[in-house]
Amino acid sequence: MSEFRELIDLLEKFRDDRDWSQFHDSKNLALALSIEAAELNELFLWKKDAQCEEVDKQRLKEELADVFAYALMLAARHGLDVSQIVKDKIDLNAQKYPIEQSRGNSAKYKKP
Repeated sequence: MSEFRELIDLLEKFRDDRDWSQFHDSKNLALALSIEAAELNELFLWKKDAQCEEVDKQRLKEELADVFAYALMLAARHGLDVSQIVKDKIDLNAQKYPIEQSRGNSAKYKKP
């Protein structure tokens, strides 16, 4: 069993034990993911660069866990293999950002 599948099973059990499946449609999962990502961003809001690296690790762990949880639940709802879609995206990004043009350069790629 993949580690992602194990996490999804734990999340679904937690959800189902509370009869929350009725609230976990795609729209609400995507909105929850966005809201949790905003809460993650809030940890860094108004901080100087050096302060950002000194973020409260407990809060960082909690917010990242929420983001990952909703992302996993949304992927599972659509039957997506998380490992595969991330690998596919890495491959796509490798094409969009070739090393010789992108190394040390943070500029957005240019479409042909």
